[in-house]
Amino acid sequence: MGGELLPPARAGEEDVVLSWEGREVVAVRLPQLSDSLGQILAALERKHGRPLAELDRKTKQAVVRSLEARGAFSVRHGVETVAGALGVSRFTVYNYLNRSEGR
Repeated sequence: MGGELLPPARAGEEDVVLSWEGREVVAVRLPQLSDSLGQILAALERKHGRPLAELDRKTKQAVVRSLEARGAFSVRHGVETVAGALGVSRFTVYNYLNRSEGR
């Protein structure tokens, strides 16, 4: 996901500091989801073995459900980014999201 390991002394407010036996040993700086969306999409392409735009409709719907569970649509331009990667319109992504909610 693109996280970065840091010495605990360099940890910021939003970093996660991990302890072992009562001693801080490492800090993890997690990337912003907006920075990670491209990495997530690339990982999904590797998982499926081809560009996401080449997947069938059912698989694209499953990808959208997976991305929704990971918070991809809570970031600015998330729907547009995903639509571009899937080779569909924003409207289609919204339809997939509505279907996954049982509407």
